[in-house]
Amino acid sequence: MKLLAIADLHLRYEVNRRALEALPPHPRDWLILAGDVGETEEQLAWALDLLTRRFARLLWVPGNHDLWTPPGRHGGNADARGQFKYDRLVEVCRGYGVLTPEDPYPLWTGPGGPRLVAPLFLLYDYTFRPDDVPVEEAVRWAAEDNVVCSDEVLLLPDPYPSRPAWCAARCDATEPRLEEAARSAPLVLVNHWPLRRDLAVLPRVPRFAVWCGTRRTEDWHRRFRARAVVYGHLHIRGTHSRDGVRCEEVSLGYPQNWDPRRGLAPYLREILPGLDGGGA
Repeated sequence: MKLLAIADLHLRYEVNRRALEALPPHPRDWLILAGDVGETEEQLAWALDLLTRRFARLLWVPGNHDLWTPPGRHGGNADARGQFKYDRLVEVCRGYGVLTPEDPYPLWTGPGGPRLVAPLFLLYDYTFRPDDVPVEEAVRWAAEDNVVCSDEVLLLPDPYPSRPAWCAARCDATEPRLEEAARSAPLVLVNHWPLRRDLAVLPRVPRFAVWCGTRRTEDWHRRFRARAVVYGHLHIRGTHSRDGVRCEEVSLGYPQNWDPRRGLAPYLREILPGLDGGGA
């Protein structure tokens, strides 16, 4: 019995869909989907229909691609935008019995437990930038190096006035839940975006970090008794340690970020009971 994780399946790509279809059953294991399953409700539903028949339990958190509003739907279709789209994706998950950030945190009692597994949805607020760059100038600063995230067009924050405002609301709502949960058992924190700025290291596009998290969560791994932190978004798989807490970047990514000849199974990261080394 294992707690496994993967992020950034990006099912718009046929090779990624084929690999997911070929994944063998894991009837005793739990699987964390740490964001960016796809870009539409239909892609999410397709993945959940397949994976709920192959794993004992699924947990999901949204990524930025999951929340995108496709071109042509920016107008009056409010339920396809921002918080409204997130709410719809939560309902899709609940239709398949998949746990989300809106549900009670489940208790893992298998090997490596007991641990509460906490799916989070926190977004970002442009604070992953150098201290001498004002936060309101962070996007412009990134653009000076020809780095612009598609979120600026496709990730709409409705009904919040901005993505940072939405991020602040999510953090405000999540902190008391984690404080209460941490009194019960050690936690596994799951978020699409890394919780710390020093984990958002992208050697090829370093200024993309401004779309990668919020400084509000820098100490959450200590504050909330985390034994592991799971995230994706960077498309740079790796195992890191911060203050003795294992931090796992578990993304698959675009076809150029992984080797389709290996299939998907080697890219599932074991979170509990846990491995000593890196991974695929």
